[in-house]
Amino acid sequence: MSTKKTAETEEPRVGVYICHCGGNISDHVDVKKVAENLEKVPGVAVAHTNMFMCSDPGQELIQEDIKSGKINRVVVASCAPSLHETTFRGAIKRADMNPYLYEHANIREQVSWVHHGEAATAKATSLVTAAVAKAKELEALDPIKVDAARHATVIGGGIAGLRAALDLAQRGIEVALIEKSPFLGGQAANLERIVPTGERAADLIQDLAAKVMADSRIRVYTCSRIVKSEGYVGNFKITLKTQPPDSQADLEKLQEVAAKGEKPGRFVPFAGFLAVKVPTTASEQVLDSGAIVFATGFSTYTPRDGEFGYGQNPEVITLPQLIRFMSQEKSRGRSLTINGRTIRRVALVHCVGSRQIPGIHEPDADGGLNEYCSRTCCAATLQAASEIRERYPLTHVLEYYRDIRTYGRGQEEFYERASENHVMFLRYEPEDPPQVERLSKGNFPLRVTVKDTLTFGEALSADVDLVVLSVGMVPSRIADLVDMMKLPVGADRFLQEVHPKLRPVELANTGILLAGTCQAPMDISEACNAAAAAAAKATSLLSKGYVELDPFVAQVDLSRCKGNGACVAACTVDAIVMQTVEVDGQSVERAEVNPALCTGCGVCVAVCPENAIDVKGWTLEQYEAMVDAIVAD
Repeated sequence: MSTKKTAETEEPRVGVYICHCGGNISDHVDVKKVAENLEKVPGVAVAHTNMFMCSDPGQELIQEDIKSGKINRVVVASCAPSLHETTFRGAIKRADMNPYLYEHANIREQVSWVHHGEAATAKATSLVTAAVAKAKELEALDPIKVDAARHATVIGGGIAGLRAALDLAQRGIEVALIEKSPFLGGQAANLERIVPTGERAADLIQDLAAKVMADSRIRVYTCSRIVKSEGYVGNFKITLKTQPPDSQADLEKLQEVAAKGEKPGRFVPFAGFLAVKVPTTASEQVLDSGAIVFATGFSTYTPRDGEFGYGQNPEVITLPQLIRFMSQEKSRGRSLTINGRTIRRVALVHCVGSRQIPGIHEPDADGGLNEYCSRTCCAATLQAASEIRERYPLTHVLEYYRDIRTYGRGQEEFYERASENHVMFLRYEPEDPPQVERLSKGNFPLRVTVKDTLTFGEALSADVDLVVLSVGMVPSRIADLVDMMKLPVGADRFLQEVHPKLRPVELANTGILLAGTCQAPMDISEACNAAAAAAAKATSLLSKGYVELDPFVAQVDLSRCKGNGACVAACTVDAIVMQTVEVDGQSVERAEVNPALCTGCGVCVAVCPENAIDVKGWTLEQYEAMVDAIVAD
């Protein structure tokens, strides 16, 4: 009989494997002493140490003990389980033992990073002893299998959405691409050229959108919004409403399109790719989808009235506005001309709406601050500065910056290029930003004054014709979808991934993935890479026709359940419902858990007065065993 079949019925024989973590743990924890202590714990069959337990030799050590019959439970004491839990479960499974007969003790973050000497060794011993106690109570579990439709819904028709849809279709997945506006291309359509490649944004969008429209596996819905979402990974039911556009900005763009006689299948400058005919009536339909990819993008920060003179002076504009003005300016004169005015000197101000500091910057209407760096603004501003100097040599450029953050490959050259083009740089502190004032007389309409830290805080003033604010990225307004699908949102108000390194494009809601700037500020290359990753993950979920989920979900003991419904009210993901069942010849209400929706949070366990509900792999008996072991240690 195989180990997998007998491990649950045999007396528990626990193998303990303690990692040095290359010194991260062993520099503060006496790893050898912990192993010696654990050898004395009842039920422990072996206790080993290894420099890197997650390495191939470390995994092989575990597998050899399983195959030889020495152990039928595994405890690994190392770094946080979020890093290598999957690694060790895989190793155990390859040794033909149920991968859920395994417990993890975190003795790096919870011990060696916060304790030293004898105290660290003692705490590590207690935590591993508790893990052994739980391991002895573990039961073999099987992953949950859920049928999955080979269909994905991509929300958002910008660059990331187009890339994700195309990658999914090329892997054989049917795709619905949903875009709320009449155009594809998103914010990229508001650019002239892409930084740092210099490629025309129109060419990039036209190429991607044309491929999407030509792929028979992709159905494009423009002027469409999601009004209802139900279900779970593999079986989402999404109600889609398509209607004529009501956004004033969209209507204005469509008027421009009509005036130019443009037809679907063409890119419209500063609007996007007009994919299909604009609907004239409203309609609804339901999509059956296995996975959802969010590619809802970002919005540009709108400066407050009076911020750097914005809204009070027509000569103060944003960088996106400058890019559009320059694209429409066909003159090749020696000075930049905007709206018929010759621009002799222009001031570019960095970090407007980004890197905001509590107590210095004014919160928005919701009380929020954009404390993050928008990352792409510096390179875009430097590109604009160099373009002005190269196309219009008589227009002088001054850049007011806090820090120049040209972080991407090839972007530092933009700073060097701007310097070679004689762009003047002035550095300011966030608590003392540039001041913009209107001049009542003289040859220039505005004056910018700043304490320049490059000249040791000297107050410098410059009279200018134009002030350009380099505005950052803010999350798109998708509060309706966040509330509808109960999506996690970070402190920066972008959608929050599970883990930035281990699960960078996944939400905690299984089957919902992230692509591009709905997650964080990114440049176009990064957004496309994230979209490709989301498409790959969605494909791996859906390609087999079913999805395997971890079994750590709530289960109801019907012999104890009295049907009071407290668990239903407490469940945050609507995974529990009341069902009518027969008990002793009577129809009664009892709780039932949908394992595909349950996240294993345990809230239902806490509110059940009859203790009739538990979470598999984390039962109350297992918790009690851990507590008893710590107390007795």
